[in-house]
Amino acid sequence: MNYTDLFHSFSSKRILVIGDVMVDAYFMGTVNRMSPEAPVPVVDLFEKDERIGGAGNVALNLAALGAQPIICSVIGEDAEGKRLMQLFEEAHISTDGIYSSNNRKTTVKTRVLSDRKQLLRIDSEDTTLITEAEEVQLFQQILNMVEKGVDGIVFEDYNKGVLTPNLISKVLSLANEKEIPTTVDPKKDHFFAYKGCTLFKPNLKELKEGLKVDFDFKSDRAAFLKAVEELETRLENKLSFITLSEHGVFIQAKGTPFFIPAHLRNITDVSGAGDTVIAVATLCLVAGASPAEIAAISNIAGGLVCEHPGVVSIEKDKLLTEVTKLLA
Repeated sequence: MNYTDLFHSFSSKRILVIGDVMVDAYFMGTVNRMSPEAPVPVVDLFEKDERIGGAGNVALNLAALGAQPIICSVIGEDAEGKRLMQLFEEAHISTDGIYSSNNRKTTVKTRVLSDRKQLLRIDSEDTTLITEAEEVQLFQQILNMVEKGVDGIVFEDYNKGVLTPNLISKVLSLANEKEIPTTVDPKKDHFFAYKGCTLFKPNLKELKEGLKVDFDFKSDRAAFLKAVEELETRLENKLSFITLSEHGVFIQAKGTPFFIPAHLRNITDVSGAGDTVIAVATLCLVAGASPAEIAAISNIAGGLVCEHPGVVSIEKDKLLTEVTKLLA
């Protein structure tokens, strides 16, 4: 495959991203002493930062790869929600698919770091399912975006309440009716709600939790393959893409399995790596890459973002260079 042509084709793709969006806030400093008030470190703060997180980070990765993401979600009608909308506007990502509700709280994850290492995380969130009225409003906005034309749909589930079983079912029916590829980055709460999706991408832990099975991946590949078979029987998905952490990734299509080992990396922070992987996998899928190519390119992308602290987007040129070098 000509990877330069593949990456060039990303710029013509419009991708709908549906899921939980949030603000990722960072307090960065250094620790030089312990507090006299309690046995905790004192962080000398030197920088604060706010970034788009959750499903929004998938949109950022898609934009960084040259595609046109359209984010669809429900946030709070609060100061944090207004700040999130501002961050999307600054990133030149359309907020036409976002519904602001006065019944919800915008999710904010605040991380405290010292010398690039995370010391503490504080979550402010509402994880209840969106109301029926909010669901109706969100689906109408999704329908409007689909009618304007999209090349793929990503479901990015962070278990914060946006992706209800009914909404998932309605969007999948719409996508299948219009022959739009769908990719899923799931959580265990609605693991089997995505029946009929195109590509399903849990990590190994989520696969075990979703199926309620346990096995040692290193010593029992047969049990792993059996779990994937059960997954496909219940979901009727076309592609099963499992991320395996230090063991790399696995993808299977039409019963043909591919194991791709991880590349040696200086891992700093795994935050947001799954967002990058699903973004890259989605673009490769809609651009016509083979299952093995989807997995191999996504594997490299996930490793690259883990070399940076915090949640960051993939760099297109760097990814292309790495892909050309490692997959040639």
